[in-house]
Amino acid sequence: MSLPWNRPKAVLLLEDGTVFHGYAFSGSGRTPGEVVFNTSMTGYQEVLTDPSYKGQIVTMTYPLTGTYGINKDDMESAAVQVEGFIVKEYQDFASNWQSERSLADFLAEYGKIGIEGIDTRALTRHLRVSGAMRGIIATDTDNLAELMEQIRAYPGLNGIDLVKEVTCKKPYRWLNGKREEIDSPDWLPSDSRLRVAALDCGIKYNILRMLENRGCQVLVFPADTSASQILSCNPDGIFLSNGPGDPSAVHYVVETVRSLLGQKPLFGICLGHQMMGLAMGGKTFKLKFGHRGANQPVKDLTTGKIEITSQNHGFSVDQESLSHMPVRLTHINLNDNTLEGLAHLELPAFCVQYHPEASPGPHDASYLFDRFMDMIEKYKPAMKAVV
Repeated sequence: MSLPWNRPKAVLLLEDGTVFHGYAFSGSGRTPGEVVFNTSMTGYQEVLTDPSYKGQIVTMTYPLTGTYGINKDDMESAAVQVEGFIVKEYQDFASNWQSERSLADFLAEYGKIGIEGIDTRALTRHLRVSGAMRGIIATDTDNLAELMEQIRAYPGLNGIDLVKEVTCKKPYRWLNGKREEIDSPDWLPSDSRLRVAALDCGIKYNILRMLENRGCQVLVFPADTSASQILSCNPDGIFLSNGPGDPSAVHYVVETVRSLLGQKPLFGICLGHQMMGLAMGGKTFKLKFGHRGANQPVKDLTTGKIEITSQNHGFSVDQESLSHMPVRLTHINLNDNTLEGLAHLELPAFCVQYHPEASPGPHDASYLFDRFMDMIEKYKPAMKAVV
């Protein structure tokens, strides 16, 4: 077993000048990003491969990481998406029957730096008090002045379109639990299942699994696909995916969603929720330190029930900006009362800020996929081909 102090030294510098020292257990060099924290006790592989984390250096608050290794089944995309990874104590030897490789090897394959030995409690408290901020991880220098220059040159996430970095390049089909490349976005003619078109802003694989498990054919489209192109395929319903960064920077998706409203039943998750809120005339704002973890309490305003949810977002839809719109607020976060769900009063469209597909996290909110299926079935007879 390699002890931390026998590994290369590493430094984490934040834009306010705060410094943390640790050791690299994977990768080398330097990487800037927005430093955030995740409160999940498990699910680090899903966190690492979630495209919504593009542009971010993620800190895990649970102290031991790497204990169950990495396997091919828990991928949420085809690659590691985080910019860097911070843990209190890395576990060299995984103990799990599914494990195929170590966390360190996994990060190294994608050229990502992982550091340990950081006081993650102190770092998390600092981010909660001061807010998420830009930072840099470095293993090749401890010259803080030089590193601070790199931080200042890093634009951060505000106003930056990160969706273009994680969306698919061309349409594909999700079939039998995996991605299938296709020449053109056509449905399988012999398949009578519901047809769902998914707009990929950084979609997680488990969303696609949940849709297929509920009897859907699924075609996935790049984020810059126009509304007319999607509608030309005549889907029964349209899904708006999660994704990274500032929703107000992805204006082309907002315009697409605005054009899709009322054409087909719509369901959005996370960034998809924010896009729908903007398309309905609302506004978004940046949260102080965001919601990231698998233990966020959300109240369903319709039933009064409380759900423990999985979340990963740094922006939120402003409730007041929707006060004069034909919109019903459906869910709120019980930690800070921010908006977690909404539905259009006149059109078949609803969305939630959290992740009902979990991975990682509880399955309290998986019923929302069933609600989407019911909405499609209800409106399918009235919504014939719209091209």
